[in-house]
Amino acid sequence: MFRTVTPAVRALLIANIGIYLLQQYVLGNAENIYQLWPWTPYPVEGALPFEPWQLVTYAFLHGSYGHIFANMFALLIFGPDVERLFGTRYFILFYFVCAISAALAQMIVTTVVPNAFGPTIGASGAIFGILLAYGMAFPRRQLLFLFVIPIRAWLFVTLYGLLELGMGVFGYEQGVAHFAHIGGMVGGYLLIRYWRARQRPSA
Repeated sequence: MFRTVTPAVRALLIANIGIYLLQQYVLGNAENIYQLWPWTPYPVEGALPFEPWQLVTYAFLHGSYGHIFANMFALLIFGPDVERLFGTRYFILFYFVCAISAALAQMIVTTVVPNAFGPTIGASGAIFGILLAYGMAFPRRQLLFLFVIPIRAWLFVTLYGLLELGMGVFGYEQGVAHFAHIGGMVGGYLLIRYWRARQRPSA
């Protein structure tokens, strides 16, 4: 099965899994400088300063086996069709734009919302961008919600996005970067709109 995975998806799977193993067995606390820390003009006790590379590096770090499994499983399921649609070069660009837009959204939230200051890690923002592209490109495809309930891709993506927005606004499931997920979707949508205007590969 792995041989049929598209090139960029394969490379991202290897990179994410490889870096996670480095986290577990090599980096230790050294990984903290690669997490996404909010920008602030004043020092915050227990926090590291924001550095520009964190806009990318945070997306290759994960907090647990369940965390990386969920993200990589979604990448494996939805990524290849989106990569075939965009082409490998544009898919890679799309992935990183979504990751960076997710980081920016999360930085805004963690900077302005009281008690939300803290580091962010995970590829979820980029994955949510891919999920949005999949729903836009293949809206009538059926997915199995909770592996049981048939649901159209466009409806699944819409409901998932609204759920993330609601959970972020009302503060449910603390410790999950809901606004990063929304930021990844917004960044992906804007890039698709730009490509459409420029007649580039798009969903």
